[in-house]
Amino acid sequence: MAPTPTTPVATREPRGRMPLDDAVAQVLGADARLREAQRDALSGLAGHDTVLVARTGAGKTAVYAIATLLAGRLTVVVSPLLALQRDQLDALGEVGLRARALSSAYTPAQQRRTLEAAREGGLDVVLLAPEQLGRPPVVEALAAADVGLLVVDEAHCVSEWGHDFRPDYLLLGAAARALGGPRLLALTATASAHVREEIVGRLGMGVDGRGEPRVLVHDADRPNVWLGARAAASADERDAAVVEAALATEGAGIVYARTRTHVDALAQALTDAGRPALTYHAGLPGSTREEAQDAFLSGSADLVVATSAFGMGVDRADVRFVLHAGPPPSLDAYYQEAGRAGRDDEPAVAVLFRTPDDFGFNQYLRSGGPPRPTTLRKVLTAVRRAADGGDVGDSDGGGASGEGGGPPGLTRTELAERSGVSSRTLVRALASLAQVGAVDEVDGRWVPRPGALGVDALVRAVAAEHERRQAVDRSRVELVRTYADTADCRRRVLLELLGEEHPERCGRCDSCDAGTSAEVVDAPLRAGQAVVHREWGEGTVSVVEADRVTVLFEDRGYVTLDLAVSLDSGLLRPA
Repeated sequence: MAPTPTTPVATREPRGRMPLDDAVAQVLGADARLREAQRDALSGLAGHDTVLVARTGAGKTAVYAIATLLAGRLTVVVSPLLALQRDQLDALGEVGLRARALSSAYTPAQQRRTLEAAREGGLDVVLLAPEQLGRPPVVEALAAADVGLLVVDEAHCVSEWGHDFRPDYLLLGAAARALGGPRLLALTATASAHVREEIVGRLGMGVDGRGEPRVLVHDADRPNVWLGARAAASADERDAAVVEAALATEGAGIVYARTRTHVDALAQALTDAGRPALTYHAGLPGSTREEAQDAFLSGSADLVVATSAFGMGVDRADVRFVLHAGPPPSLDAYYQEAGRAGRDDEPAVAVLFRTPDDFGFNQYLRSGGPPRPTTLRKVLTAVRRAADGGDVGDSDGGGASGEGGGPPGLTRTELAERSGVSSRTLVRALASLAQVGAVDEVDGRWVPRPGALGVDALVRAVAAEHERRQAVDRSRVELVRTYADTADCRRRVLLELLGEEHPERCGRCDSCDAGTSAEVVDAPLRAGQAVVHREWGEGTVSVVEADRVTVLFEDRGYVTLDLAVSLDSGLLRPA
């Protein structure tokens, strides 16, 4: 049965614009004041696409709720999970906004009524997953609905999930253009410098005369959460340490594992040790997952063992510990998950347990290949034939211009039929081809970009771009190792690797407790500083430790270097 919306019934009376003070009072309460992150985002949103990185609890949902009231136009929110959409619907309804969701949880008739209400001005907010914006009926209806703001919630998913797991995230920029070019707002609790750059680029922020995008990074520190990391010689030793830590820590907790089998094994070990644990992973029926999540959120269960599928939309304030049985594939993912501890600002702990082999497993997870050359050729051929009405011709002879009165491109459905490529594979291919300048989406239809290279050259360009991205992704795995292996202040290393500057020791991590944290206030380099490498060119310092420095290079990703040797030899110098 489809869920019943708890939000106000959609009326056919379009909402007018509201003054700022009235909008703040409606969303936050009569005597409320905007928090710094909220005020910062709202102050420039009318004129600039915006990325807002702010810790959990900073009130990011309120930003787009208030912006919706200020503009008096429809807001479309891209939200990745049904459970998260459900929570957002409840929150928006509680402050009087007319919100509906579009998803497979609703019948086709319900979805049609939602689109009709949006088109006729009867809704303030529509929530949907990125895949919905690949459906022509959805795009056509929303394009006629005066969309003023497109919000990408949990925007780190553009980078974390887009390339392989959910490629529709990579086409959100094209979807925004199809909706008429609304203002763009990307929200996330954690995003490193690389992820922020990818969000801006993939969403097309600041292009086509939209002005310079604003990237706002507010303090992500959670000082009430004690941070630690423990090494183990084997997987069995690691898992035994995880069970021991869960048994020794009072209160509610989450244990993260990386595979379904590992989740089941850890949950059984905890149960056998006297602390029963729920399980949550994609291999379980949806109803089972929903029951586990509801039991944990309600407090009727206090421990869950899960894959990364458990998290977004899970907002239980009194989680006292988050344990990782093996490292996630990026620090962004780690801090998102560890940040589910201590949301009530009371003391909590987050500990990463790892073996030397764990990082090799993560490199394997990051090693997926690009779309096959045969797939790229099929898609390019179909797009170009539709544009010029004939064969592509010489594969290295350049593409059709799309002019001359030919058909105005192909929808995704038409392109899948003509190329013989499955829908999911097609999305990955289109995202890759758009990245190298081969194709564009215009009014929901895919066309060749004028002046693009020939097919063979474009296939090679896709392979080269994929290799560059793989190098960056592999380096992001190594960042987790840097965090796990450091003897320096673990919080400072983590936050600086995520793009913040925290030179002081925190006093709330295992390194500070052990007295091994170094003072780097007078270090020769600082986080965020531009540097030049003799071979790799320009880069940006991510973190400086007592004896090493980690630098982000565009083509190589994150590289950790010996600090003294690099500077003394002239291999690395300030820009």
